[in-house]
Amino acid sequence: MLVPRLFVALVASVGARAEAVQRSTYKEGADLVQPMFKALDLGSIKPLGWFRDQLELEAAGLSGNMFDFYRFVHDSKYLGGNTEYSGLDEASPYWFNGLVPLAFGLGDERITGQVKYYLDYLLDHQQEDGWLGWEITQATRGIWARNLLLLALIQYAEADPNETERIVDAMHRYVELAHSMLQNNFTGLIVHGNDTYDTAGFGVGRTHEMHIPLQWLLERYPRNNSQIIWETMDLMIEGGVVWGADWRTFWTDEAYPKVYDDNTPYDLSWVFLHGVNMAEGLRYPLSLYRNTGDQALKDQTRKAVDLLAQYHRSLAGTIIADEYISDLNPSRGAELCIAAEVLFSSAYIYQYLGDNDIADWAEQTAFNAFPVSVAADWWSHQYVQQENQPWARNLSTDQNWFDVNSYSNVFGLEPNYPCCTVNHPQAYPKFLANSWATTDGRTGLAHLFLVPGSVATTLGNNGENNVVQASANTTYPFGHTITYSVSADQPVDFYVRIPTWVNISKSTIDISSPTTTTSLSLSAASALASPRPIGPWGQGLLPLGIPPGTSTLSLRLSTTPRVESRANNTAALYYGALLYALAIDHDTEVLPPVAYRTEEVLPSNTTDPEGRTRDHFYTPKAGALWNVAIDPTQIKVVRRLADGTYAEHADDVLEVTEDELRNPVWDLGGPPVELRVAGVKIDWPVVLDTAADPGTFDVKPTGKPFAARFVPYGSAKLHMALLPVVKLDEVDFGL
Repeated sequence: MLVPRLFVALVASVGARAEAVQRSTYKEGADLVQPMFKALDLGSIKPLGWFRDQLELEAAGLSGNMFDFYRFVHDSKYLGGNTEYSGLDEASPYWFNGLVPLAFGLGDERITGQVKYYLDYLLDHQQEDGWLGWEITQATRGIWARNLLLLALIQYAEADPNETERIVDAMHRYVELAHSMLQNNFTGLIVHGNDTYDTAGFGVGRTHEMHIPLQWLLERYPRNNSQIIWETMDLMIEGGVVWGADWRTFWTDEAYPKVYDDNTPYDLSWVFLHGVNMAEGLRYPLSLYRNTGDQALKDQTRKAVDLLAQYHRSLAGTIIADEYISDLNPSRGAELCIAAEVLFSSAYIYQYLGDNDIADWAEQTAFNAFPVSVAADWWSHQYVQQENQPWARNLSTDQNWFDVNSYSNVFGLEPNYPCCTVNHPQAYPKFLANSWATTDGRTGLAHLFLVPGSVATTLGNNGENNVVQASANTTYPFGHTITYSVSADQPVDFYVRIPTWVNISKSTIDISSPTTTTSLSLSAASALASPRPIGPWGQGLLPLGIPPGTSTLSLRLSTTPRVESRANNTAALYYGALLYALAIDHDTEVLPPVAYRTEEVLPSNTTDPEGRTRDHFYTPKAGALWNVAIDPTQIKVVRRLADGTYAEHADDVLEVTEDELRNPVWDLGGPPVELRVAGVKIDWPVVLDTAADPGTFDVKPTGKPFAARFVPYGSAKLHMALLPVVKLDEVDFGL
């Protein structure tokens, strides 16, 4: 484990505090930089199709039930209980931050009842000085977990107007307290003396996480308190700078460690190397940019994305870090919390930068890195995933990884630190909430992340009220067609994001409106559309002018499988937004869930009384191959027929009906479209109880070439995604 390098001045000087306020960037709320795409209020977007199935499974699974039994939520000190897993006191705030968007996105009364109970208890027990939570001493009062509460509260306030006023009241009382604490030697942020709330320094690495809720408060409900709100944000950042956790010093070509190990020269804080911190730290420059308008911060965000993409982003879209970054080797782990935070960060960054590859990144994470680590029924999860993961069980060693145990890729209740248990629920509900957005100062509407869903909102400004309802019926990303229905009182600028992997010249859109019926190629459709200030067609936004009334649009996206070459003569395979991996049929051993610290069986008072919280070891079935090299020049797309057999799919446009998707879809065999790839068995060594990294051994075929089965990565809980490349004789695919 890395030893944190604590750049802490135990007594922050009065001069530093004065400087923080003196350099305040204070402006009125209306002066905050506005995003290119503005998120709709929570509850405006509802899931459809397979994505609704997923949120229903989440609600019926661990996410939606831990309130009733899991000790870090059910017995949380925030609810008058006795249990927290660390001095950060972050467990149930993480849970609350994820369950609020699940409750109101899905419209689930049971989940809404849970978050309403938590809200009532939290606000009813707000302390007289404004503190949110149970802590009463300076030593235990840490600001970090309050940021999670504030994120949940602003979502709740948007979704339920009946609660808005008292939520805003509570936020203002808390902000005034936080402002006074931070003015006093950054109390609650920087640990002093006998403080116990954050001895490692996680909070100082996440100072910007207060910006999103306070910017929301500043814009919507400032209540003549704008300067205190603004100064509180400035003080948070200044405290992080004093401690040595300024992400502006890290997201640079010079400072960023391309590879990190014990021999890497590195002079900055440990907080920058931690995968979850990095996933959240991606939001740091933009959080400050909103306040200052400094273009350099916006540019640095793009730099951060590019550095991660080149050196530490996995094939599936997450950050490879276990818990610290190292390299791109496929034996390394990637923590589930990271995928959840990357999903939120990439969506947030896309709203401001508008770069199409960043939206692709969000989808890559949503459809690959996140679901592969969550059981198909949503009742268990991994702590870390591996790109090459031939088994998921208690390994004989933890030496593959920096700071996670040998149990970490088991699918269980808490296979390692419980942060992933309580934090992963936010991923899909927030992805839904960001899938549509308004544009052009709220006069336009855009479908950004192409999952099935519907939206109802009122567009317009300066007194205009254009009531708009839209729906996207699709099996995307399993199929590549989308049918839109758009109803509007007045003309509306409607946009659809077209992913970068689409072959635009072969893609089409049919438009049926009260004024016209047209069938066009995408290039022709964009040529007919009037220019929009939102950005050029080259950014991936297809602009469509929709007249009053109801219009129907049918979008057909063309693409073919893609081969991504990697180091050591290896390759990964993609088709559309999905990463494909070698499928490994597996046996399952079901075990009682164990405690993350001791690996002793957990008592019944913290597990599901119906026995659904279990740990699962997955091992390959007898004869199932994982040690395979491929010839990516020989690939066939196949789809499942009604009788369960597979036939070749030859059309460049993949049209999949809802009936073809199994539920749960993220199970082996759930998606109906697979790849067949020429492959051959090889001698593949096992090192440290996992598959050796390519490049560390010679590739020696030991059998005859065959048609290897590749499936969407998210559905393959055991998988090999980065494989050696060999040249093989032509394979008979039997199709």
